[in-house]
Amino acid sequence: MMKKITNKVLVVVIIFQLLISSNFIQAGNKDRVGQAGAAQLLINPWARSSGWWNANSASVRGLEAMYSNIAGTAFTKRTEVLFSRTIWLEGSDVNINSFGLTQRVGESGVMGMSIMSMGFGEIDIRTVDKPEGGLGTFSPTFTNIGISYAKEFSNSIYGGINVKIISEGTSNIRGQGVAFDAGIQYVTGENDEIKLGISLKNVGTKMKYSGDGITFRGEVPGAPNAMTLSQRSADFELPSLINIGVSYDFTFTESHKLTAAANFTSNSFSNDQYMAGLEYRYLGMFMLRAGYMGEKNIFDKEATESVFKGPSTGLTVEMPFKKDSESSISIDYSYIATRHFGGCHSFGCRINL
Repeated sequence: MMKKITNKVLVVVIIFQLLISSNFIQAGNKDRVGQAGAAQLLINPWARSSGWWNANSASVRGLEAMYSNIAGTAFTKRTEVLFSRTIWLEGSDVNINSFGLTQRVGESGVMGMSIMSMGFGEIDIRTVDKPEGGLGTFSPTFTNIGISYAKEFSNSIYGGINVKIISEGTSNIRGQGVAFDAGIQYVTGENDEIKLGISLKNVGTKMKYSGDGITFRGEVPGAPNAMTLSQRSADFELPSLINIGVSYDFTFTESHKLTAAANFTSNSFSNDQYMAGLEYRYLGMFMLRAGYMGEKNIFDKEATESVFKGPSTGLTVEMPFKKDSESSISIDYSYIATRHFGGCHSFGCRINL
């Protein structure tokens, strides 16, 4: 009895903290649009959840929950391993490689780890004196490393926290920061068909750049020789946001299941977003998804501030290693439509042990 009371108190404290923190986020403030950095924190590298535009923040389960609502990792049964490759804005030479691992610890806890590496290909070095290039190339890299813990507080309440280390840079300049995510999921209904979720993401330290890339040779009054001088980089904030989601499961037969989900994302440095999606499951092995994301002016080609058109789609094929075994392997794919380039394609391979 005492343990149940303690768990409920802890959940209330986490929810209260999320709501208090949200007061510091000026969501959808047009005067702050574009002022944040580390925009890669807003990219979902996982194919299963991006197939319906992250609308499933209330019902996301397993390792993929590390992006939209960390509480969902508490549903990991034993061990889950996930590899993912994303072609971001096809034609831009931007590719994302991701790896994740979640492991159940004890009766109700789950530890998780994820790595997301974003590469931009080879870019020509250009200077004022050599604007045509010919000086070689450089390769920027962005890396996010996440460490998480989630817990099942009761049969209906799940919560978690994620700590992310952010690194951006090239060979001669680098910026680093730390961000935190926290989330809660609530499951109810006669057959657990109703799910609610709230998560706070990307709250952390400001970032700034340093390194030889922002130094120059200059004359110092009173000094006999030229010296290497360092310029100060302006710091920038992280793109913090809040997700509020809901989903409902329609179970027609033992083989056929349909999930409808919706999510509202309150962004502090960009327009608020509304997502809705559907997922159809057949025998728990074949899954089809479709989603839509809406935001301000998304239908106006001239006024929109987003590269996305709105629609997304995805599919999954999941097969058990043996008959009646809970261990399985699955292949995931998702596509997000964009106004320019060739859209975003994600491919994933998931292993449940």
